[in-house]
Amino acid sequence: MASNNVPLEISVIEEPVAFQHKSKRKVGGWAPAFLLLANQALATFAFFGVGVNLVLFLTRVMEQGNADAANTVSKWTGTVYLCSLLGAFLSDSYWGRYLTCMIFQVILVMGLVLLSLTSWLFLVKPAGCGDGEKHCVSASSTGTMMFYLSIYMVALGYGGHQPTLATLGVDQFDESNTKYKEKGAKGAFFAYFYVALNVGSLFSNTVLVYYEDIGHWTVGFWVSMGSALVGLLSYLCGSFHYRYIKASGNPIPRIAQVFVAACRKSRVPVDDEKKLYEVDGAQSAIKGSRKILHSEQFKCLDKAAVVTENDLSGPQNHWRLCTITQVEEAKCVIRMLPIWLCTIIYSVIFTQMASLFVEQGAVMDSKIGPNFRLPAASMSVFDIISVLVSTLLYRRVLVPLAGRLSGNPRGLTELQRMGVGLIIGLFAMVAAGVTEVERLKRSVPGEHTSTLSIFWQVPQYVLVGASEVFMYVGQLEFFNGQAPDGIKSFGSSLCMASISLGNYVSSLLVHMVMSITARGDDVGWIPENLNHGHMDRFYFLIAILTVVDFVVYVYFAKKYKCISVDENGNEPNK
Repeated sequence: MASNNVPLEISVIEEPVAFQHKSKRKVGGWAPAFLLLANQALATFAFFGVGVNLVLFLTRVMEQGNADAANTVSKWTGTVYLCSLLGAFLSDSYWGRYLTCMIFQVILVMGLVLLSLTSWLFLVKPAGCGDGEKHCVSASSTGTMMFYLSIYMVALGYGGHQPTLATLGVDQFDESNTKYKEKGAKGAFFAYFYVALNVGSLFSNTVLVYYEDIGHWTVGFWVSMGSALVGLLSYLCGSFHYRYIKASGNPIPRIAQVFVAACRKSRVPVDDEKKLYEVDGAQSAIKGSRKILHSEQFKCLDKAAVVTENDLSGPQNHWRLCTITQVEEAKCVIRMLPIWLCTIIYSVIFTQMASLFVEQGAVMDSKIGPNFRLPAASMSVFDIISVLVSTLLYRRVLVPLAGRLSGNPRGLTELQRMGVGLIIGLFAMVAAGVTEVERLKRSVPGEHTSTLSIFWQVPQYVLVGASEVFMYVGQLEFFNGQAPDGIKSFGSSLCMASISLGNYVSSLLVHMVMSITARGDDVGWIPENLNHGHMDRFYFLIAILTVVDFVVYVYFAKKYKCISVDENGNEPNK
C-alpha cells in the first residue's frame, strides 16, 4: 500500500478501463483456444515446408558447401526465433496480441509467395533439378537476392507470430475462474501448443519433404504458402470470440526507471520495507497489470521505491520514484536471465536436427526396398512421434506418479522438467556421436556415402524429441508464468530467443572447430566429404558442454525465487 505520507497526486493513478463487450457472445475458453492451436499447426506446417529441407536446398540448388550450408541454416533459424523478441515487444507494448499475430502472419504469407515465385522463375532451372543427381544452373544475383529476402521474410513472419500466439492462447483462460485454475488449463494449453507445432511439422517432414527431395521444390513452397494462407483465414474467423488483454506500454523505460531511481538514491537507506511506495487500489500503476508483492532479493533496487522529502515536495518523477510492482518487474527479469542463459546450450543440441543430422543422414544408406530412397530430412518424423508419445506419457503417467511421490499435483516443477530435458539432450548427442563412429567404420572408399543404415539415427531423434517435451514445454510454462502481466509475451518469447541464440552458438562452434581442426593437410571435423572428417567429435564436444551447462543450471535453479502476485487484483484488465 502507499505510504500515508505520500501526497494524493502521487498515490492515486487513473485506473485503465476494462474493454466491455456490447454483445453477450461467449469469449475465451477452449473453443477459441483450439482454433489458435489449429492456426499453430498450419503456420508450423508452412514454416517447416521451407526450413526442414533448407540445408539440402542450399547445397543442391544454391551450391553451398556442407559447413557453409549448416552455418546458413543456423543463422536463419536463429533469426526466426530472434524475431520472436520483436513480436513480443510490439505485442506487450503497443499492438496487443491479436493485431501482432495478424500482421506477422500476413508477412509470413507474403514471404512464402515471394519464395515460391523466386524458386519457379530464377532458381530451380532446369525443372526437377536439385534432386541429388540433376544439377541446377548457377543462381543469378537477382535470384539469390530475392531468395534471401524471401526466407528472411518467412523468418520475420513466423518468429514474430509464435510467442504472441502462445500468450494469446493462455489469455483465453481467466485464472479467476476456478474451473480453469484447478484443472491447470494454461499448462495443458502449452503442452497442446507444442503438440500442435509437431503435428504441423509432421506432414512437411514426410510427404512434402519427399517431393522437395526429388526436385519438386517449387511445389513444396507453394503448398507451404497455401497452408499459411488457410491458417491466417482460420485465425481471423475467431476474431469475435477471443479474449483480449490490453497492451501495457513499453516496458523498457519502466525497467530503466528502476535502475536510474535506485542509483539516484544509492545513499538512501531502506528503513522500513512496509513503507515502500505503491499505489492504492487493486491494479498496479502499470496499465492492466496486477500488483507484485515485495521480494527479498536484489534489495539495492528497493531504493527506487523509497519515498524521500524531494518526492513529497515536487511533482511525481518516475525516474526518481517507482512503485514496488515496477521494482519487482525489474527483479523478475534479472531472476529469469541466468535460467534463460542456461537453456542456450540445449538449443545447440536442438538445432543439429536441421543441419548436421540431415547432412549425416544424407551420406548413409537410406534405401527402403529396390526403388525408394528415404529423404534424410524425413528422419525428423521420429522426433515428432517421440514428442507426441512423450507428451501423452508425461501427462497421463508421469504427472500422476510424480504428484503422488512429491505431493505436487502438477508432478515435476518447470525447473525440474527443464533439468531432465538437459540430461536427455546430453544422451541424444552421445547417441549421435556413436552413430557417426559406426558410419565412419562403414564408409565407402572414394565416395561420400556409407553402408550404414540411416535408421541408426532413430535413437538420437527420439531422444531429442523426448527432451523437447521436458525442456521447451517447461520453458513456455516457466517463463510465461514468471513474467509479470505487463511482459507476458516477452516471457513466452524467451523460449524462442533461446533457440535463436542456440543456432548462433552452433554456427559459432562450427566455425571455431573448422578454424582449429582444418589446418595444413587436415580437412577438419566437418569437411565437404564427411567420410574424411570426424563429426562424431563435434557431437561429443556438445555433450561435454552440456554437462558443464547442467551443473551451472542446477546452481541457479536452486537459488531461484518465484514471483508472488497480489491475487486480490484478479486478472489483468481486458
